[in-house]
Amino acid sequence: MSSQLSDRAKQLIAKARIVSFTSWTRSHPNEVIQIFQDADNEGRYLRDRDLAQIQTLSSSPLPWIEVVKTLRDRAPEIVDTAREQVLAQYPAIAQPGGDLYPPIRAESCWRDFWHFLRCITYGIAGNNPQYLSQDGLKNMELLYQELRVPLKAMILGLENLKTASLKHITPKAEIAPYFDSLIRELRQFQSQ
Repeated sequence: MSSQLSDRAKQLIAKARIVSFTSWTRSHPNEVIQIFQDADNEGRYLRDRDLAQIQTLSSSPLPWIEVVKTLRDRAPEIVDTAREQVLAQYPAIAQPGGDLYPPIRAESCWRDFWHFLRCITYGIAGNNPQYLSQDGLKNMELLYQELRVPLKAMILGLENLKTASLKHITPKAEIAPYFDSLIRELRQFQSQ
């Protein structure tokens, strides 16, 4: 994650999409999928009006809309908590010579935490734990290799996103798998 990105990194950024809605056609109307896709294309959380439309257009009740609102509204606090935990575990990581130095590298990783949480909320809102894009994650893995992203710190951050998020919501047991699937995928980056 240098301040000057290689052409390969720029290409991988465009392809490193965490979420895929292609398998959702069996469970969601096209209009609902388009709401999710538009939010993802814009790199934003679902707005209240998006969530209301999703609820109205869905053929079955979506039980976690309030959970999604809570996570969205508390995203800055949740991301800050995860960031603080990473810095506590790896105090030199953002210092000169650390893996997240200069500051632009650290800011990129904290922004990834925000996007991880955003994508997790899509899965929760759609009541679909199969929200991940295997192609997008493969490209993210290649991007992280290209940029020499400190994977252990990113996994720790994602685990702390889960912990911080679960403090604000119930039921925890039903929501945890949405986090666990992405954590599991990032851990696979290390084993290959």
